[in-house]
Amino acid sequence: MRFSKLPLLWRVFAINAVLLLAGTLVLVLLPGRIHASLAVLEALDVVVVLSAMLAANFFLLRPTLAPVDRLVERMRTVDLLRPGQRLPEQGQGEVVAIVRAFNEMLDRLEQERRDSGRRATEAREAERLRIAQGLHDEVGQVLTGVLLQLDDDETKQAVRQALEEVRRIAQELRPEPLEHLGLVSALTELSRKFEDQSGIAVKRRFARDLPNLSPEAELAVYRVAQESLTNVARHARANQVELALEPGAGSVVLHVSDNGDGLRERVAENGHGGLRGMRERAMLVGGALAITSPQDGGVRIRLEVPAGAP
Repeated sequence: MRFSKLPLLWRVFAINAVLLLAGTLVLVLLPGRIHASLAVLEALDVVVVLSAMLAANFFLLRPTLAPVDRLVERMRTVDLLRPGQRLPEQGQGEVVAIVRAFNEMLDRLEQERRDSGRRATEAREAERLRIAQGLHDEVGQVLTGVLLQLDDDETKQAVRQALEEVRRIAQELRPEPLEHLGLVSALTELSRKFEDQSGIAVKRRFARDLPNLSPEAELAVYRVAQESLTNVARHARANQVELALEPGAGSVVLHVSDNGDGLRERVAENGHGGLRGMRERAMLVGGALAITSPQDGGVRIRLEVPAGAP
């Protein structure tokens, strides 16, 4: 390993050790510093004292510089979609000040990310609503008018299928059951349509008494469930999915698990595409998302969102 790649603690210790060793050798090798008859004894004394000094140097440097190494490692791995990754303010003097400044910077970045993400999500949902209304009110009405004017049965059937597809897309863009019937009913309807379209069986397990959620949190749970089922249909090669809602400690917990191929560990840990979007939705409502791939196969997604306002 190159010297520049070593942790800061070991680099400083190595420099100090070289300086101490060089200084000691200079003192020992100067003419007349050590009497010939005492050379062996004094050399042993020098070795013992030098070893003690090096050990003391290392143990004094470690509590001072170790936080800097932890800071560098955290800066390499920090992810704003996993809030709360703070470092303990340990060390002395300027080291503590650096760690504190880093934690304060993460506070600001996470808040800015939440604010910008919330605005982006609101804009995205507003655009979904606009498109859904356009499909329902304009395209749907046009297709219905065309259907009433047709005489050929095959053409009528083709238009009916197109009309059903437009309605399906509009409902996916705008989850009307969520607005009017609540989260459990919306997830029930979502999973039933998923069964019909994919042929994959869904085992539903919804607790009776769930804490109330804010509209934002309900929408986050619905969208995560929707994206999870979409991923199962596209990638998992599963034949069964379990969808569950249960109360947590002042929260609601969503579970989505399948018996498919699973995910590579790196993908499950870091997420990409739709998985990263799910992490962002969880973060925006103060929730926590965990994506795991057990050794026996499949993928397990767990979303926990706090009850009440986010």
